[in-house]
Amino acid sequence: MFFNNSNIFEDSYHKQLEEWTLNPPSGFEVYPSLNIQKDIGEHPSDFTDFECAFAANVIAELRPRTILDIGSYRKFVIGLLASYEIVSIDTRHREVLFNEQLITCDAKKLDVQSDIFDIVLSLCSIEHFGLGRYGDEYDMTADVKAVKEMWRVIKPGGYLIFSVPITKYKPTILFNAHRIYDYAMIKNLCKGMTLISESCFNRGTNKSCDADEVCDAKYAWDIYCGCWRKG
Repeated sequence: MFFNNSNIFEDSYHKQLEEWTLNPPSGFEVYPSLNIQKDIGEHPSDFTDFECAFAANVIAELRPRTILDIGSYRKFVIGLLASYEIVSIDTRHREVLFNEQLITCDAKKLDVQSDIFDIVLSLCSIEHFGLGRYGDEYDMTADVKAVKEMWRVIKPGGYLIFSVPITKYKPTILFNAHRIYDYAMIKNLCKGMTLISESCFNRGTNKSCDADEVCDAKYAWDIYCGCWRKG
């Protein structure tokens, strides 16, 4: 039986705690945790689920042979390693996992040959480049330079999959956290590429939406996801 009502849940918790404390299951001792763990109701989801799902759907459809990842969610990349060999870019050195090659360098100057990857993946990263958050040098145009480098290393006919914050308000830098782009600025970042698919996520409604349906309040931001082809 599931208890979605908070009061019913807590009553059942205290009753069960007392019962199991007095008569614990075989092999266990039972103690109350510091705080009641109450994860009831609808299963939680947020914009990171949307970003990863967008990228996963595109990758599943394209079935690339070579993937370069630049700063995407680490756990998502670890999942991809089950099926793909991935070259990862990071400004900070770390342990390399199975099916992974790590290149420690700056995203705006990739130590990689041109025209070699089927897909470059960069979720929740471009907006951080050049703001010093990860020990990288300050550079207000690092995001533009990094996207040009991504474009350089993609094979002709290959794809860039990325996500960034988006707003209908003025483009903003929340220093030193991240940039917030408007749609025109995102399209300009991808100048010379061909749009394949895109979608946005409204954090207020917790639903996917079009670019003209994102937030328009100061400091607020939603999420843009796009897949663009080289050539």
